[in-house]
Amino acid sequence: MRGVPVRKSKAVTAVGLALLAGFVWFLGTGTTAAAQEEPSAEAMAQANNPLASVYALNFQNFYSPSLYGLPDRSANTFWVRTAIPIGRTLTRASLPLATRPSSATESQAGLGDFNIFTAYLFVSNPTTSLGVGPLLVAPTATDDALGQGKWQAGAAAIAFKATRVVQVGGLITWQGSFAGDDARPSTSLLAVQPFAIWQLGGGTYLRSTGIWGFDLKSGDYVVPVGFGIGQVLRAGNVVYNLYLEPQFSILHDGTGQPKVQLFAGLNLQYPKG
Repeated sequence: MRGVPVRKSKAVTAVGLALLAGFVWFLGTGTTAAAQEEPSAEAMAQANNPLASVYALNFQNFYSPSLYGLPDRSANTFWVRTAIPIGRTLTRASLPLATRPSSATESQAGLGDFNIFTAYLFVSNPTTSLGVGPLLVAPTATDDALGQGKWQAGAAAIAFKATRVVQVGGLITWQGSFAGDDARPSTSLLAVQPFAIWQLGGGTYLRSTGIWGFDLKSGDYVVPVGFGIGQVLRAGNVVYNLYLEPQFSILHDGTGQPKVQLFAGLNLQYPKG
């Protein structure tokens, strides 16, 4: 496939960062007009709970200024995620807009693969959450460099434990290919995301949420560790969660893995009913 010119892919990266900056501006101005309130201890804990039984809309950006084995190259992925609770299930759908190198001199920019999972909540209360369920990935990427080219199925398991000061937990997903482009290699991908949150008071918190990725077919892997800060606030019935977390890869194997990532996001939670 023809590569997207580097200047165009950089423009798409800038769009993702600009969108996130726009959400930051909205948080700082629009919510002031809506009379910000300090969130309750429960709201602060649940703001980072991926199994919180609330409607959610998340905007997240991963910027990697340098990559192993690809000098002077960078990558960016802007995610839009939504979570919908129905009964004792929670469904999360995600779609990325990505910019990634496709060769030593060219990059591709466009949509990545769409993924969705539904977790059945075996335990769901303000202090403890546990869910397990199926996962599906659709090959919606607009270029080979941006996706796997395969239909994939798998499973997701999530656990979350909260106190007034500390929240810990993890998200584990596995996906393997079962159909798709015969010319593309089959997949078996494992992702492990441990997360730890430390409340500082007033809605401010410290966070570490790096996603460890393992390609079980090729043997490639990356293990990032993050240390960041976030702020939770409430305006009306909406809880806003804004955060910034640099992540550093302490273990890796394979070309194109990020040396460092700047992870930034804005999560919005809306009550059911």
